[in-house]
Amino acid sequence: MWKWEAEGQPKAVVAILHSAYENHHWYAWLIERFRSAGFHVVMGDLPGHGKQGQYLRYHNEDFKGYLTYTKRLLNIALEYNLPLFVIGNGLGGAIALRALQKYKIECAGLVITSPWINLKLTPGKIPNALSSFSAFTSNVKLNHELTLYHFTRNTDVLLELKEHLPLNNVVTVKWYSDWKNLTRDLRDPEFKLPNIPLLLMNGEKDKVADSSASKRWLAQQSLSEYHYKEWNDCFHSLYFEVEREEIFQFTVDFINNVLRDLGYIIE
Repeated sequence: MWKWEAEGQPKAVVAILHSAYENHHWYAWLIERFRSAGFHVVMGDLPGHGKQGQYLRYHNEDFKGYLTYTKRLLNIALEYNLPLFVIGNGLGGAIALRALQKYKIECAGLVITSPWINLKLTPGKIPNALSSFSAFTSNVKLNHELTLYHFTRNTDVLLELKEHLPLNNVVTVKWYSDWKNLTRDLRDPEFKLPNIPLLLMNGEKDKVADSSASKRWLAQQSLSEYHYKEWNDCFHSLYFEVEREEIFQFTVDFINNVLRDLGYIIE
């Protein structure tokens, strides 16, 4: 885990969860923008990602490990004794939602972008690869044909991303099955998301995540405050996009409004 502290008096702390195949270096711009706006930031790499996964040929991590990692990340963020806001992108968004369903963690608000509740672009060429899931098929490798060009149309960001660790988008059938189980739990009415403010954002031209699935999921939640925003022309990773300054400001406005409702004076 890494910590970046705010310039001046902090308003709150932000914990960021990246998506599959990514690493925290990809979020340097977002981390710096939050710091400049008066927020502490806590972030790390999901198990099997970043330098830990540098020499792995495929992803076969246990999703229970993802949830345990998330619980630890959020508890570290809470050590600042400030309101906690969780930012989750893609798979990180789905993991954040499931972790807050599962664990009793004090959270002031959630910002979820392009969550992997359902996918348009799935790993493998056979959509029903899991129909015969068994111990014999669990280690079968699936190529998730997701490239950097699915993330953003921002050419400057694409050049930055290419300078970091290569995109390892090969997963096992077990990994894919674990993701399917996670999304099943997310949709299960028995597992309720805590009643905390939520901002859910999607890109209009996202070819990776199914925005209609996340909209249906949102409609089924019993939340007192939620906001939905779809960004015109945007691809999957909103904080990498051409409009990222506007998207970031929209995010900060949401967070500041939540802080005001909690009784904080925001200048």
